[in-house]
Amino acid sequence: MNTVIKRSGLALAIAGICLTAGTASASSHREAPFITEVPKVDGTDFYMFRSYESGRENFVTLIANYLPLQDAYGGPNYFDLDEDAIYEIHIDNSGNAREDITFQFQMQDVLNDIQLDVGGEMVSVPLKNIGDATDNANVQMRQEYTVTVIRGDRRTGTRQMATNATTGTETFAKPLDNIGGKSFADYEAYANQHIFDIAIPGCGTEGRVFVGQRKEAFAVNLGEIFDLVNTNPLGPRNGEGAGDLADKNTTSFALEVPTACLTGSAQTASGDPVIGGWTTASVRQARVLNPAPSANGKGATVEGGAYTQVSRLGMPLVNEVVIGLKDKDRFNASEPKDDGQFLTYVTNPTLPELLEILFGVTAPNNFPRNDLITAFLTGVPDLNSPDGVTASEMLRLNPSIATTAAGAQNDLGVLGGDNAGFPNGRRPVDDTVDISLRVAMGVLADPADAPDGDLEYTDGVQLDPTELRTAFPYLATPIAGSPNDI
Repeated sequence: MNTVIKRSGLALAIAGICLTAGTASASSHREAPFITEVPKVDGTDFYMFRSYESGRENFVTLIANYLPLQDAYGGPNYFDLDEDAIYEIHIDNSGNAREDITFQFQMQDVLNDIQLDVGGEMVSVPLKNIGDATDNANVQMRQEYTVTVIRGDRRTGTRQMATNATTGTETFAKPLDNIGGKSFADYEAYANQHIFDIAIPGCGTEGRVFVGQRKEAFAVNLGEIFDLVNTNPLGPRNGEGAGDLADKNTTSFALEVPTACLTGSAQTASGDPVIGGWTTASVRQARVLNPAPSANGKGATVEGGAYTQVSRLGMPLVNEVVIGLKDKDRFNASEPKDDGQFLTYVTNPTLPELLEILFGVTAPNNFPRNDLITAFLTGVPDLNSPDGVTASEMLRLNPSIATTAAGAQNDLGVLGGDNAGFPNGRRPVDDTVDISLRVAMGVLADPADAPDGDLEYTDGVQLDPTELRTAFPYLATPIAGSPNDI
């Protein structure tokens, strides 16, 4: 159905988002002290939206990005994922702040020890590949992955393996990163061969899956933002170039699932289904450095113990600019059901106060911000808030809202009159930074509470939507490491 949100409801919706974005940088890149030490499990962005590829409207696309700020030329090892970690996308379809479905991805390194005859000695080569990288015989190290579908608790629930719908196998191949034009004559064609039809246990219709490198789609000026917002917040939306992430890649876990396989008992007051989603990464509790790594035995570390969560991301920018520095590692280890411990960061947000200090504008001052509690933790009434919802931080989607075609999407989402966009889920085109800057200062609030609320705040960076694909996996082909003329 199409929902028209009244002004008051929209104000609550977007105002709640200002808490999760504010003067934000990339959605969740290097946002907590500990996660900077383990970039392979650093969850950076999470997208969840009704698929807008032609003919795929009955599907929901989930995209979880990890391993931030990849330079395309980052050889010789490039950006493999951690085979000792698990990467997970969680779905709450009952509104109780607990996962009902988890899609668990686990990587496996595949070593092909390529050796050359050098003066009568067979010697292992140091490079990722020694020829055309589309031929696995020329590739020294690649990765594969499995997808486990867990219903119920992520650790104790019922587990079933998803399979390649074409081959029936439980293993999927991850493409190599975009090393460059000599290794790949046509990287896009090569990567497209790694989009697989996936048979998901319990689903009568097949989905699609892709895990691999993509071009970063989050547009922002990192340097200016972290230098006390050293930019013109009232300038043109695209007045400061392409942004600091324009020459970066990331690694995406993209999964397209039939909508009927994701929905459950959670419904809006009018009966529309609602799904909540967030992504996590976990590593083994114990990690011991190995003083004598061996190619034929143990590696540089020895892992053991229970899996321990070290990264969490739902709504963009929560841990980046909402949670206090001392609690950032705690948030990354937490679950939505326990979000009451962070309530003060919502009722008394610091971001509007910082903007007031930096620019002399007047921040909204109706404390405690009970209006934001509703929108931030429960979803938007009449759009994506389930009846009886347990307050918790996650991305929420009403998949019955009609899609907006790629060329017609408004990057301000609901604020721009496009109810298929953020905060009703999140699409790659949605400009959460500009949305949040404007609402943080009260664009939809009572003027008595927000005298500067009508100003059109921006970070000066806007994504060119033509860079995005209009079909799964939606994010663009990654930047090549060579030739490097950036």
